[in-house]
Amino acid sequence: MSETALASASVKQKWISDYFKEYVRDSGFMPYMGRSASSIIISKYELQREAGKTITIQLITRLKGTGRTGSQVLEGYEAQLGNYNCSISVDWRRNGVVVPKSESYKTEIDLLNAARDMLRVWEAEKLRDDIIQAMMSVVTTGDTTVNLGDSSAANRNAFAAANQDRILAGALLSNYSATWATMLGNIDTTNDKADTAKMSLMKRLAKNADPHIRPFRTGDGREYFVAFHGSRTFRDLKADTTMVNANREARSREGNGMDDNPLFHDGDLIYDGVVHSEVPEIDDVAANGAYSLNGAGASSADVRPVFMCGQQSVGIAWGQEPTPRTDTTRDFNFRPAVAIEELLGVKKMAFNGKSHGIVLGLFAAAADS
Repeated sequence: MSETALASASVKQKWISDYFKEYVRDSGFMPYMGRSASSIIISKYELQREAGKTITIQLITRLKGTGRTGSQVLEGYEAQLGNYNCSISVDWRRNGVVVPKSESYKTEIDLLNAARDMLRVWEAEKLRDDIIQAMMSVVTTGDTTVNLGDSSAANRNAFAAANQDRILAGALLSNYSATWATMLGNIDTTNDKADTAKMSLMKRLAKNADPHIRPFRTGDGREYFVAFHGSRTFRDLKADTTMVNANREARSREGNGMDDNPLFHDGDLIYDGVVHSEVPEIDDVAANGAYSLNGAGASSADVRPVFMCGQQSVGIAWGQEPTPRTDTTRDFNFRPAVAIEELLGVKKMAFNGKSHGIVLGLFAAAADS
């Protein structure tokens, strides 16, 4: 009796689909990613359908003119429609695993299953770190961005000078300086740790920034800004008396008692229309690279960033979604290998020298003692 066997190509295609969804979810940014222009992290797939290395996203700014009323002549008083571009370039990213027969011989499908978990973890970490690097990058001119860890003093100063309306250094707006190092030197461990008051000030900056930063809109129509923290600033915010009281006295948790009480169950914090989400690796990225925020504050205080995000903060362009590859011909079939490859680019959305959707907070954040 003949039986129908599932072709290995079909099994592999199913594996591709599941893999892509899982690695994005594990990055921690999945709730805020989407194809819509209202997403905090916009995913673009046009380069999968059309040849090209770069996708260009346009920004059309709002009209600022007062217009004319009554019988006043409009000609000669028309408003200018501002428009700027932000380009995202894609490049290949790959990794692989070799399993020689001398260790463990497996079929092609077994090789994919054996390597799947570690490749998924690797991709999750890479995507997460790419998004953090993008949020932390400094805009120099136009839509050009440079990772903070790779930036020069001139890069950082250009960013500070152009983004005064979307940078908060510590507790006070007066801590701002167009010279990056001077601004960070105004941040001290006494007054400039993250707390609810400073987060509310960042929210007001986001609402008043020019061009405007649009809040993230949930499915039920509610509007929030989302602040991404490393563990240090999240620790300080969580310990703030106002936040503790708000979680104890005002946050709903009907039905499951202590199970839903944020004082006992770690997770996002919500206060004053801002969702605060912890991404521990932000601290690691801030401390690494040729330029580090360690010791950058007053009296060599460690400084850590908070990214208060609205719509269109980061763009991800995919030219090819993660795709598994196998090679069973290596060393006369003795060293079969499996790999994963994708074609993508991740970039902070920037127009005319400004971060488009992010208010950057810089706060003193000492290491745990």
